[in-house]
Amino acid sequence: MSADAWVTLVVTLTTIVLLALDRFPPPLVMGGAVTTLLVAGVIDEKGALAGFANEAPVTVAALYILAGAAEVTGALDGLTSRALGSKAASDDTSLPYRRQLSRIAYPSMAVSAFIANTPLVAMLAPRVLAWCERTGRSASRYLMPLSYAVIFGGCMTLVGTSTNLVVSGLLRDAGLKPLDVFEISPAGVPIAIIGVTLIVLLTPRLLPVRSAPNESLRTMREFTVEMVVAAQSTLAGKSVAEAGLRNLQGVFLIEIERDRRPIAPVSPEEVLEEGDRLTFAGNVARVLDLQRTPGLASAEERHFTTVGKSLERRFFEAVVGESSPLVGRTLKEADFRSHYGGAVLAIHRSGQRIPGKLGDVRLRTGDVLVIVADPGFWYRWTDHPDFLVVTPLFGRVPQRKEKAWIVQLLTVAMIGVAGAGLLNLLQTSLVVAMALVIFGVITPAEAKRSVDLDVILLMATSFGLGIAMADSGLARDIADLIVKGFQPLGDVGILGGVLIATMLMTELLSNNAAAVLMFPIAMATAQTAGLEFRPFAIVILFGATLSFLTPIGYQANTLVWGMGGYRYRDFSRLGAPLTIATSVAVLVLVPAFFPLR
Repeated sequence: MSADAWVTLVVTLTTIVLLALDRFPPPLVMGGAVTTLLVAGVIDEKGALAGFANEAPVTVAALYILAGAAEVTGALDGLTSRALGSKAASDDTSLPYRRQLSRIAYPSMAVSAFIANTPLVAMLAPRVLAWCERTGRSASRYLMPLSYAVIFGGCMTLVGTSTNLVVSGLLRDAGLKPLDVFEISPAGVPIAIIGVTLIVLLTPRLLPVRSAPNESLRTMREFTVEMVVAAQSTLAGKSVAEAGLRNLQGVFLIEIERDRRPIAPVSPEEVLEEGDRLTFAGNVARVLDLQRTPGLASAEERHFTTVGKSLERRFFEAVVGESSPLVGRTLKEADFRSHYGGAVLAIHRSGQRIPGKLGDVRLRTGDVLVIVADPGFWYRWTDHPDFLVVTPLFGRVPQRKEKAWIVQLLTVAMIGVAGAGLLNLLQTSLVVAMALVIFGVITPAEAKRSVDLDVILLMATSFGLGIAMADSGLARDIADLIVKGFQPLGDVGILGGVLIATMLMTELLSNNAAAVLMFPIAMATAQTAGLEFRPFAIVILFGATLSFLTPIGYQANTLVWGMGGYRYRDFSRLGAPLTIATSVAVLVLVPAFFPLR
């Protein structure tokens, strides 16, 4: 090996160890590796900065903004609600666990084909967790299968995961044709279907029930909130039990008001009608989750336009002060919306469940109000004697449901335009991201927060390490070893060697880093063996994405690790058979659609 190859080998091994130990931020580790190679003269400035000129990081950033817009508008809520259902486990004995798992896994797989999978899991996992808490199920039985199903879905199209875009960008930098949006679909779709079917079949046998850290924390402040059965709601005509509003965990239906007549206690057989006002009591998280229930709307929603533009609305908690003019008065009498510039969604009173309509409740000192208002509410009232304290509910904003159709339309347009080749994916995704901001679907600040900069920086810096492996000759030296070791197994055996190496690298590092490191090795392997390179690129794409053995190989797995209360080895218990089965499927399907010769 040349001197440059030895330097690159040492830097690469050091990088692998540091990333595996997870003691430093991955972008810092990868940036340090590229800087070392630059200073050592292995690569020049152009090679070190190649990732920042590549289309992949920019495209991924734009897709993150699309995912952020779907989150703030609830564009996927209808799909998730239909998939999950609402019935408590005790009421749903007619629906076997595998069938319920199918209702989550297959739709999640399908959506993941068009929305980057890590932000998709970040959107769906809290909803599944809330659904499990609400219906008395164990979240550990659903969160890992959800992550795995989304990972499989990411293999179906180019936009399903950032790894696909990284490989496409590497192909372009190598002077080869980048991937089309649906180029990997002929192999990816059957692999995904096989994988998700195995998840549904194997999870009941292999995945143990775990307790999430927060599952025992049920004693929380109880708020009272009013919801309305919306016009043309799918809940109208259903009983309370059929609508899934009975035996909810963390929230309780106290009363129904119909034609100014209260109905309490509420029978499970009570049939809902349009315009019914439903009074619930529960902790603040569950109360705010009710805002996402299709067919239900906040009783105050018609007043939202008077408390600020949709992009500016925020949730606040405010405690009524002892000298407040609100004490002893109702919200109506105090003309709360006009005077304070906010709408009260829920009220908490220590030691007492509040009956009746919120607008008729006479407030007391210490009552806690959940308010939707513009950002200036905090500045106007935080030091005012009307309230003892005003606290923003960070991480929660009122959904802009009226903008959800824009997100859905732009997503379909992006897939159609890019799939038809009218614009490339970079151009299409940037246009969509800009349109989301211009049309007021998401604010510039929210767009910025929705982009995972660690992922973008890791992608951009890792290109330099891949270039060093190719230019120094290290990739060819490793390729020679792979060819010699797997050549007795034939062409597919050599392809399998690259797949195995990529999968192992992914479990040690991250999916994108593994793809970048293996790309030059695979290219050299194909050249040495006299085979077409494109099948090797596709195998790298699948090998770097299909990570099921550890919670650290893929960000989606890491997201659900703590939420589900899983142990480290739980991932390999379900992941090992998935890895074996999908490896066989990859080695059968990829050569079938992407010939090696």
